[in-house]
Amino acid sequence: MAERTKSTTLIDAAPETIMAVIADLGDYPAWASGIRSVEIDATGADGRAERARLTFDGGPFSDTVGLEYTWDGDRSVTWRLVDSGTVVTGLHGSYTLAPAGGGTEVTYELAVDVRVPMIGMVKRKGEKRIIDSALKGLKRHIESA
Repeated sequence: MAERTKSTTLIDAAPETIMAVIADLGDYPAWASGIRSVEIDATGADGRAERARLTFDGGPFSDTVGLEYTWDGDRSVTWRLVDSGTVVTGLHGSYTLAPAGGGTEVTYELAVDVRVPMIGMVKRKGEKRIIDSALKGLKRHIESA
């Protein structure tokens, strides 16, 4: 899983506002298309998820996976697969936030491996679709609040 796909957007909000939305995993189905449910399995002293089970519908594939999260304040969060699903065999992602002008630059990186053989270009196109959809949903959710 060496190659990752990434994209960036500018959101008109402070990093702590954006990270609060990102950290509220249970609310993902309200703004992140394709996410059907999230169950928090463990939280850290700061109340943020350390482990969670995520169920998604990614078009031709649906799956439930276990993820482990690592938080760096309001600067970034990374996650990695700890329990494979029936389709997803590898997953690593991150959100990185950086102040930019009056807003925040949000970068989302993602790498996904699946049991079905897939050429790299097709895999990256799928990752890009997931990333762009998530960033648009996050931006819309925050800026419309």
